[in-house]
Amino acid sequence: MKIGDIDLGRRPLLLAPMEDVTDASFRILCREQGAAAVYTEFVPSDALVRDIEKSIAKMRTLEEEAPVGIQIYGHIPEAMVEAAKMAENAAEIAGGHGADFIDINFGCPVSKIAGRGAGSGMMREPDKLVAITKAIVDAVKKPVTVKTRLGWDEDSKIIVELAERLQDVGIKALTIHGRTRCQLYRGEADWTLIGEVKNNPRMHIPIIGNGDITDAHKAKEAFDRYGVDGIMIGRATFGHPWIFKEIRHYLDTGEELPDMGVAERVELAKRHLGLSLALKGEPRGIFEMRRHLSCYFKGLPDFKQIRMRMVTTLDVNELYSILDEIKSTYAV
Repeated sequence: MKIGDIDLGRRPLLLAPMEDVTDASFRILCREQGAAAVYTEFVPSDALVRDIEKSIAKMRTLEEEAPVGIQIYGHIPEAMVEAAKMAENAAEIAGGHGADFIDINFGCPVSKIAGRGAGSGMMREPDKLVAITKAIVDAVKKPVTVKTRLGWDEDSKIIVELAERLQDVGIKALTIHGRTRCQLYRGEADWTLIGEVKNNPRMHIPIIGNGDITDAHKAKEAFDRYGVDGIMIGRATFGHPWIFKEIRHYLDTGEELPDMGVAERVELAKRHLGLSLALKGEPRGIFEMRRHLSCYFKGLPDFKQIRMRMVTTLDVNELYSILDEIKSTYAV
């Protein structure tokens, strides 16, 4: 599968953009575990054009995570175009590797974004959505991709027609989450329409499916049953970045990897912590790891007290000692 000239290989697995999750440390870790491409946290276009430092910092990527897409969102056409130009020049503006491609977020369902017409709120205005996409494609040289949903609600699942229109204005790949905006993340993702888009004879760009891929068997079924070119994985990576390795191994060999043991999870958590500290320093690198650390060890018995110590300490040495304690206590 290719995004423009970027070859991601056969049946690639991609890390979904997730706010407060997919920072550079997590993106690097997921690439090391087998993700074929990653995306930044979503960057608000209006904040970018106002030179808000936090938003500019979100565009900073590293060579180790490439290929990487910078994802932008918004509802004001002029701001979206300007933000896309900034994303294209992210290496000069924010430092680091920059963007290999630019992704437009027409899929986020949260009220503070969709409620003001951005993200999946754009599904209520498909003409405007397509017009913004065309303006961005025309304004930049790097590949432009889109992530979206089936439609706004059950009565307006417009994705089959919308996919054609987006392809016609020049996007290089389309990611579809198998829910409407009104579903949020409730119920099961419906891949039927994703498959319909993929099997539409007019479509020739890669179609990436997203939604409820939580293990290797579901990933293989999605590829085999719906014919998608790639799969994007989001929430299932949280506390489980090695899911890419598990799925990749199963797709390539037909064999399941054994569950990752506690000792291996501890070493992965240390790797993640080390990346976070190197990129963000103290104490921020510790604060922002807390949401990840306890998730690495879900299901361990009598873990509450260790967990509380792990997510409250600000001492780096103590944190590494706690991780060693987990290994010595629970590793077989």
